[in-house]
Amino acid sequence: MDSLSGMTIFVLVADVRSFATAGRQLGVSASAISKGVARLEEKLGVRLFQRSTRSVSLTPEGTLFLDRCRRILAEIAAAENELASTTASPSGRLRVSLPLVSGLMLPALSAFAHRYPQIELDLDFSDRLVDVIDEGFDAVVRTGELSDSRLMSKRLGSSRFVYVGAPGYFAQRGTPLHPEELTQHACLMHRFPTTGTLEKWPLIRPPSETVIRLTASMTSNHVETLLHMAVQGHGIACLPDFAVQPALESGALQIVLDRWAGSSSTFWVLWPSNRQLSPRVRAFVDFMAENLFSEPNLV
Repeated sequence: MDSLSGMTIFVLVADVRSFATAGRQLGVSASAISKGVARLEEKLGVRLFQRSTRSVSLTPEGTLFLDRCRRILAEIAAAENELASTTASPSGRLRVSLPLVSGLMLPALSAFAHRYPQIELDLDFSDRLVDVIDEGFDAVVRTGELSDSRLMSKRLGSSRFVYVGAPGYFAQRGTPLHPEELTQHACLMHRFPTTGTLEKWPLIRPPSETVIRLTASMTSNHVETLLHMAVQGHGIACLPDFAVQPALESGALQIVLDRWAGSSSTFWVLWPSNRQLSPRVRAFVDFMAENLFSEPNLV
C-alpha cells in the first residue's frame, strides 16, 4: 500500500510539476508530498525529479518510471470501478468545463440530469483553454487538436460551419454567389470573449486569391445572439450547423456559399488519466458520446 501511495503522489507531481499544487489537490502540505517522493526515491535507489526553487522536472529514470506507474494505477482504478459499478449508482459532485455553445450542450445536459439525479452538476462555460488537472475539473468538453498527454479522450461528434441569412434579408440585399460579394453585405461576426479577437470566417479559397477583408456590421461573443440577429434579417452569419438547424428546417434561415464552407470542428470529452475514473465521470463520458449530437434518450 505504501508503494501505491507513493506512485499516486509521484504521478500527480509529474502531471502538475509542483509539490505545492499536488499537495493542494490531495489536501496535504507541500512538505508531505516532498517527503513521500523522497521515500519512494530512497526505496527505488534513483532520483525521480530534478528540483529547483522554481520548477520540478522529471529525470530520465523518472520518465521511464512514470509510464509504468500510469499503467499500474489505471489497472487498479479499472478493477475498482468495475466492482463499484455493480453496487452503486453514479452520485456526487461532477465539475465540468464546457465551450460557449449552450444551444448544443443544454439539451444533453438536461437529459443527463434527468437520467442521473444523484449527480450534482457543477458547470463552467468558457472559451479559454482550462488546465483540467490543475483547476480540478473532472471532465471537459472541447474542440480542436488534442495535445495534453495527461488526459484521456473520447470523440463526441463533429459539426461544420455554414453561412446563413434570412430570406427577407436576401430579398432586400441580394444573395451572394461568390465569397467576394460578402464585402457588399452586412456581416454578423463572432468575437472570442477571452481575447476579444474576431473569429475568421473559414472560406475555402485558392492560395493565389487575395484575402477577403470583411466589415462587421455587428459583433457578439454569444452564438445565440448572432443566430437571433440573422433570423431577424440583420445580415449574414457564419455559425455551426447544429445552432442553425431548427431555423433552417422552419425556413427562417437559408444557407448561402455552401461550396466554400468546408471547415469543421470535432468535439471531444477529456478527463485526467491519473485519476480513478469514478462511476459519475464514466456515466458522463458515455452519455455525452451517445447523446450530444443526437436526440437524448431519457430511458
